[in-house]
Amino acid sequence: MHDESGPEQGDVDAREAARIRRRDRDAATAARDLMRPGMGKVFKQILDAQASVAKEPPKRRKRRKA
Repeated sequence: MHDESGPEQGDVDAREAARIRRRDRDAATAARDLMRPGMGKVFKQILDAQASVAKEPPKRRKRRKA
């Protein structure tokens, strides 16, 4: 998180500083949301789905008739 005495905050007014703090807090909330209990299962399901798709041979494209 940014500190009020940081170099970025030196010439920023109070409203802009509050907006920056809210943005940083919202970004941290989204990152913490992935760490909720049970999200490991969702992550494993995603990895398993990607692995099964990777095992399938790519679909052949039909050639255009010119």
